[in-house]
Amino acid sequence: MAEKRVVTKKNHAGFTLIEVLIAMTLLSLMVVLLFSSLSIGAKSWEQGESKIADVNEVAVVQQFFNYHLAQAIPQWNDFAPEKERVFSFQGKKDSLQFVSAFPASAERSGLQRFDLKLQEENKQRFIEVTLTPFFPLAEGEEFFEDTIELVRGVERFELFYYGLNDETGEYGWQNEWLSKEEQPRLIKILLELEDGRFIPEIVVALKVDGSYSNADLESVPVEEVEGENQ
Repeated sequence: MAEKRVVTKKNHAGFTLIEVLIAMTLLSLMVVLLFSSLSIGAKSWEQGESKIADVNEVAVVQQFFNYHLAQAIPQWNDFAPEKERVFSFQGKKDSLQFVSAFPASAERSGLQRFDLKLQEENKQRFIEVTLTPFFPLAEGEEFFEDTIELVRGVERFELFYYGLNDETGEYGWQNEWLSKEEQPRLIKILLELEDGRFIPEIVVALKVDGSYSNADLESVPVEEVEGENQ
């Protein structure tokens, strides 16, 4: 009797080349989508931080003018009897000098002279502010001058002064405020930046009464000035 052989067929199941290629393609698409999402998120974050920085810079500029100009004191510089006395407030179309006070809690307290000018460096314009003590220094005291950059990339910077016109005898806006014996009633600041950021027109009311003389160095009570602006 012939012997029967049973042949068992083994099942070698696996992925075909086409299936592997499809899987790799889908995986690649998922990785691309994942990194695209991360890239968009990172760019949105950077743009948000940049926008916040721009808004903060504009707020600092507005706060500077609204705070320090509002506290400007009509003060006479008559420390040297042999020289002609000079009024502290002097304003031109793109520069300004005035005297204001820092609060007692500030690092440099007391009356300071603010010199604000439009400068240019490397074909870019910026507003520079220089701070110097207004009163003469005592013997042995160190002179401390500080220069800060208020804002860079200035496209337009103009100052206008509202007060009595000596020629017409009427009140109105003027391009300069020089050789006067009082401060203007209002100052208008027009500021535009090169990057197109919008800065609203700034108008600040100034103290116009009660000019102080330096014959008595105690004639300007800093506490009183701070109290008027609270």
